[in-house]
Amino acid sequence: MKRVTTQPAKMWLIGLLPVCLCAVAVAFPSLRSFAQDDLTKAPATEPVQSPAEKAAKTKPVQQEVQMVLVNATVTDPYGRLVTGLDQHNFQIFEDNTEQEVVHFSSEDVPVSIGMIFDMSGSMANKFEKSRLAAVQFFKTANPKDEFFLISFNDRAQLSSGFTDSVEELQERLMFTSAKGRTALLDGIYLGLSQMKTAHNPKRALLIISDGGDNHSRYSESDVRTFLKEADIQLFAIGIFEQPGYCPTPEECSGPDLLNDITAMTGGRVFRVNKLDELPDTATKISMELRNQYVLGYRPSNHAHNGKWRKIRIRLRPPKGLPPLTVYSKTGYLAPGH
Repeated sequence: MKRVTTQPAKMWLIGLLPVCLCAVAVAFPSLRSFAQDDLTKAPATEPVQSPAEKAAKTKPVQQEVQMVLVNATVTDPYGRLVTGLDQHNFQIFEDNTEQEVVHFSSEDVPVSIGMIFDMSGSMANKFEKSRLAAVQFFKTANPKDEFFLISFNDRAQLSSGFTDSVEELQERLMFTSAKGRTALLDGIYLGLSQMKTAHNPKRALLIISDGGDNHSRYSESDVRTFLKEADIQLFAIGIFEQPGYCPTPEECSGPDLLNDITAMTGGRVFRVNKLDELPDTATKISMELRNQYVLGYRPSNHAHNGKWRKIRIRLRPPKGLPPLTVYSKTGYLAPGH
């Protein structure tokens, strides 16, 4: 880890760490988007009150206080994580209207993580390295994290429910083989459904796949709708062939598919062209999950219309730093009536 000091803030640039990394810091609080507080006004006491006045004054007055929490990852031009920023370095906008940041933190919390693992025929020559990458990701996790494993080929299935046992997950991956077609979207949809039983507020899915889909019952639109309703980040390791080479049409569309669905959640795709890079890439994602900022604001728009609201974060970095990139979810669904 290389420490870079700038004025007025101290910055840490986190580069690639070796595969043997055993523990990674966890840096995020809950991603739950809404919290409600019920405020009750006690009735004033008067010497003489009519029944109507008494009923009106004894009725509880409830006020909903809404908080939107947004995870943000910041990287430098080399893709290295940037930590050490302060609240004043961020501006957040909802539907192009700037919001007041009232919560800012980077606390260590356990994470509930779902692994969505591609076992289709197109992964046959990539399977062994992909399995090693999955195991590496589990091993670099925080001891209090929990995981589940979903595998997919012709259909998606839950290979292991939530567990904190890396050995159990490794064993599940050991006795599998790559064959059949690719139901990627079904695997993601099942993962989002399984996450409803998570014990930790902070939640994420990691997809390991070549990105092609040719056998799902659910559509990309179905998955997008589910993602808007959930509060889960998606990351992906995209194992793609060399640029310009596509064995099948679905593999040609794979990179765009993974890019689109991960970006809307504040996650991203890590492209891998060389299979030997897979374990290190898994470690990088584990680091990113644990080095995020969390910003909270109370929307200035109080309407309860169930509509999608766009979120955008703008950085105000300390002087002397190179251009930085921020990744965050693109929006959320406002509460309904």
